[in-house]
Amino acid sequence: MRWLLSSIAALSLAVPVAQAPGAAVATGPVCRSGTAPYQRELERELRLPVDGRQSTADCVAIRRLQQRLGIRPADGRATLRTYRLVVADRIRRNPAARRACPVRPYRVTCVDLNRQILWAQSGKRLVFDPVPIRSGRDGLETRLGWQRIYWKSRDHYSTIYHVAMPYAQFFNGGQALHGTRSDLFSSGSAGCVNMAMSDAARLYDLLMKGDRLYLWGTKPGTDG
Repeated sequence: MRWLLSSIAALSLAVPVAQAPGAAVATGPVCRSGTAPYQRELERELRLPVDGRQSTADCVAIRRLQQRLGIRPADGRATLRTYRLVVADRIRRNPAARRACPVRPYRVTCVDLNRQILWAQSGKRLVFDPVPIRSGRDGLETRLGWQRIYWKSRDHYSTIYHVAMPYAQFFNGGQALHGTRSDLFSSGSAGCVNMAMSDAARLYDLLMKGDRLYLWGTKPGTDG
């Protein structure tokens, strides 16, 4: 009998107890990231109270957004990288956010220096989803207006700046669209439009010599 009672007691401990309705469910570690430089911008994007100060609710909301967009680490910090990827997602979803780029019956690669975002469209149809870029810093600004790709070089190397320029697509003198392994969210380029390597490779395969680009705006933090 003692053996039977012991067995029943052990079994009862091994069986999970059903959670009462309305009880709190653990959703992961507590979100503790502090205030970051793009706090206000992300508060506006998420329609949170805009005070520029990180709260637990802000942190959780930003972390959920990062998780939805596949941003790593998804830590709830309002970084420039997170903000730029959120802006790219908004441009992708909202045609009104693409109005600054001229609509033409042919393919146009749109380079928005204000928001540091690039996409390509044919008419009003997106053919290359918006992605973050890095344009020219002060004194080496990226040239604006209508441009045309006149040369493509998959494994280009700059003999002027002594850096690799993979998937280079030249549009004005030595300025080109190309990939980089450098941080897109710091400083600026020497005039080229830098992209993440995977984005540059996809765009290289899409565009052809003679394709048109339209560039406008001013890189934040530069004089124009």
